[in-house]
Amino acid sequence: MEKMKFKAESQRLLDMMINSIYTNREIFMRELVSNASDAIDKRYYKEAEDGCTGKSRDDYEIRIAVDKDARTLTISDNGIGMSKEELENNLGIIANSGSLKFKADNAESMKDADIIGQFGVGFYSAFMVAKKIQVISKAYGSDQTYMWESEGAEGFTIDKAERTDVGTDIIIYLRDDTEDDKYSEFLDEFRIKSIIKQYSDYIRYPIVMNVTKQRQKPASEEEMNSEDYKPEYETYTEDEKLNSMVPLWKMKKIEITDDQYSDFYKKTYMAWSDPLKVIHTNVEGVISYDALLFVPSDVPFNYYNKDFKPGLQLYSSGVLIMDKCEDLLPSYFGFISGLVDSPDLSLNISREMLQQDRQLRAIAQRLEKKLLQTFGEMRDKESEKYEKFFENFGIQLKYGVYDNFGADKDKLKDLLLYYSSTTESMTTLKDYVSRMADDQKYIYYAAGESRSKIKMMPQMDLFEDKGYEVLYCTDNIDEFAFMAMREYDGKEFKNISDKDLGFEKTEEEVKAQADKNEAAKSTLGAIKEALGDKVSSVILSTRLKNHPVCFATSDGVSIEMEKILKAQAAMSGNKELSGVEADKVLELNGDLPFFDAIKKAVEAGDSDKVNDYANLLYDQALVLEGMPVEDPLAFGERICKLMK
Repeated sequence: MEKMKFKAESQRLLDMMINSIYTNREIFMRELVSNASDAIDKRYYKEAEDGCTGKSRDDYEIRIAVDKDARTLTISDNGIGMSKEELENNLGIIANSGSLKFKADNAESMKDADIIGQFGVGFYSAFMVAKKIQVISKAYGSDQTYMWESEGAEGFTIDKAERTDVGTDIIIYLRDDTEDDKYSEFLDEFRIKSIIKQYSDYIRYPIVMNVTKQRQKPASEEEMNSEDYKPEYETYTEDEKLNSMVPLWKMKKIEITDDQYSDFYKKTYMAWSDPLKVIHTNVEGVISYDALLFVPSDVPFNYYNKDFKPGLQLYSSGVLIMDKCEDLLPSYFGFISGLVDSPDLSLNISREMLQQDRQLRAIAQRLEKKLLQTFGEMRDKESEKYEKFFENFGIQLKYGVYDNFGADKDKLKDLLLYYSSTTESMTTLKDYVSRMADDQKYIYYAAGESRSKIKMMPQMDLFEDKGYEVLYCTDNIDEFAFMAMREYDGKEFKNISDKDLGFEKTEEEVKAQADKNEAAKSTLGAIKEALGDKVSSVILSTRLKNHPVCFATSDGVSIEMEKILKAQAAMSGNKELSGVEADKVLELNGDLPFFDAIKKAVEAGDSDKVNDYANLLYDQALVLEGMPVEDPLAFGERICKLMK
């Protein structure tokens, strides 16, 4: 029997198969099962073409057999089989795809077939675990069986063999175990089951294995009722189907119950509760795919953990290609669980990564559009459900608005919700604008740690008097998102702490305020001198009614943004961020008695008292903004002085 050489730089290429192309050696089982599925597809379509009737897909199967003593793993199918020439050409020439050639030669009859193999290299992945491989095959329409055998790159032999039925047996002689590599794992029934479940659960033909089980031996009623009765167990074997075969996402939506969706979601994605929303879509066209997406009803326990990996499962014709494909969804939809199955993906040689991303980008764009549409419908038709969703994941949408310099703001702005000063439930920006007063120029918002603290802000007094609605921004990202959006429906966003609130004033009001500041010029100047660079200016306020003091800002960086950036700087050690400060303007209520007290101190030339009063007012403004007092010891001493 002559040993033939591989016909494609065998040593180098086969080494590449084993050491470079595949990242997980368990992949060999996926490849061989996929090849078996292709072989059955070929026979099914060939028999249909030849007029063979009375056969269905249920008549075909892929069988896995284990022989622990011989250390062999056998994968068999009753597919189309291979002749001697096909064994030599398909297995003797690495990277020669018999499946791809068959589909090309039978393009019309196989236009609906999901042939998986395209590169002709998947078979050789078995050499990652095998020291020898035998392929025994009987071709469709032939009476002769042949065996292809190889121990690797040195070459292969082909000889006559025996096989009763049409099909193929691939017998893998596993390598010996070492300290680092335990090849015996591929003889373990549980391990085989888990690999099939992970990669090949949705192969359309049954994958069968004779498995070992235990059952209680039968006993008579008299034996069972005796005091010393102990049940005995016996070991037996039976065939077990390892795969589900029909993917849920391939079924018609009208045939799937909510319980089926929920069970699949909880089992597949390790969730405890039912999904808040299920999105099941089937698309046919230039790019065809099935997608099954789930919106979680709760934030995943590890969602904000650095180990959390977003992404959808990616299948190609029912075979798992990637467990986490991040490119299918934008980052602001990273909380979505689910999968995509498409026969149109251009896979690389190992079927583990995509060869090019044009098809993937097209699918991703359609998925994003579908999700945006779905969330828009939820907002309009299922408001309670949408509010629950937004409470969980709204912050991700806000990050999406801010990310990439606001590139996606127009897609997401209508999905944002906020609590406000005039509504009990959350409101959209669109609804806010529809309620704006006729003389209102801006969309006003206030930023703070919580709604309750925002309500107590001194700056709120004026807006309550005017009846202007104020949005409550309690997430760190809120103001940054507004900066990215700049405006909504032609209305700019304005922080209620901004120095210029854009209110229309009469000439009399402007003159009266100027006269008040002029009259208090020496007092305000003394306070500014006492505070130095802590504030950019000190003025009499037009917004304060019942409170003595507050900060205003004038350079686009608010007090809340300063707090957030400094907190980030402390965590990251970023010195540049730690130096960011709001341009603070100290506003004083000149109508309250405290102002007369500080005015008298200025007129009396009591610089110590002026300094104490000025710093107390500054510290009070800091406390109202939720910021730490810069010198707590000095603050306490000043309080004690007032109590004498």
